[in-house]
Amino acid sequence: MVWPIYAALLGIVFVLLSVRTLRLRKRLRIAVGDGGNALMLRAMRVHGNFAEYVPLALLLIAGAEVLSAPAVLVHGLGIALLVGRVVHAFGVSHEAEVFAYRVGGMALTFSCYVVAAAAIVWLTVTGVA
Repeated sequence: MVWPIYAALLGIVFVLLSVRTLRLRKRLRIAVGDGGNALMLRAMRVHGNFAEYVPLALLLIAGAEVLSAPAVLVHGLGIALLVGRVVHAFGVSHEAEVFAYRVGGMALTFSCYVVAAAAIVWLTVTGVA
């Protein structure tokens, strides 16, 4: 099994984003919400966006692997998701947003969704699974 490696690595990234957000809350003394602070809102959205996109992507990658997708494909999907999420987080985290990183990160994430979903359909329909 390959996909758990990427689940573990993404889990570590999620904890790092969580700690970053918690430290900012402590520094700005904002217990709930964004307190009208743009930096806090940005940190919350980076964390939230990660939480919104990673679970389904991991489920799709796991599904492809369970259906006997080649290991190289599963690694490619895992790497694309990991790099995409880190690049997106980096791009969105800065007040002067690095839009190319934001777009690039989402492109990698969506590519992972599409390729994994297509692999699942292909492996199921062709009876390869």
